Amino acid sequence: MRSSNWWGHMPFVKRDVTAPSPAGRRAGDDVAPHNDGLEPHIAALRSPDIEVRWKAARALGGRADAVRALATALGVEQVARVREAIMTALMRVGDEASVMALLPYLRSQDAAERGASIEALQALPEAILPFMAPLLADGDSDVRLLATELARNMPAENATQLLCRLLEHEHHPNVCAAAIDVLAEVGTRDAVPALQACAERFAGMPFLPFAVSIAIARISDTDR
Repeated sequence: MRSSNWWGHMPFVKRDVTAPSPAGRRAGDDVAPHNDGLEPHIAALRSPDIEVRWKAARALGGRADAVRALATALGVEQVARVREAIMTALMRVGDEASVMALLPYLRSQDAAERGASIEALQALPEAILPFMAPLLADGDSDVRLLATELARNMPAENATQLLCRLLEHEHHPNVCAAAIDVLAEVGTRDAVPALQACAERFAGMPFLPFAVSIAIARISDTDR
């Protein structure tokens, strides 16, 4: 993965999907009757027919007992349309296991696959929360940058705390810029000191202090 120019070209295309509650679901929560018609759909995930696999993925959406099979299918599926249907099915489960199945695709070389995984994980702000600290401390700056986007749908307090901690030690300007952008949308006034410190640290890069000034102005105009 490259760490600079591809971010602006990532396709975040919103799809017509049925997402779980923004709070997400806990691992082990049942969202469908156990084993009710499960096996035929799991078998269909291995069909040579693309349409059959796509329909199977859609049928398994929200089935916590199908997460392992969906994760396995996602690992070998080559057709973008079917991969996205599998990711949507995992998103509709929304538990810890489904999050763990989606996370590896943040490292995908395929921009559409990265975008689909981000979109699915954004819909699960509570379920993704325990994974955020490791993601924001990942050794790959691209992963850290993408992780900032996952904070966008979180409660303002959670997003602010996570992104301010990132800004305190982040040395990659693009990652800082991504965090500042999210804070400008969802941050609370508690973010102002971290933003100011970031602007001072990157004073030699005018675009960052400028972004910080915009973020602080937007945060100051809110009633959070």
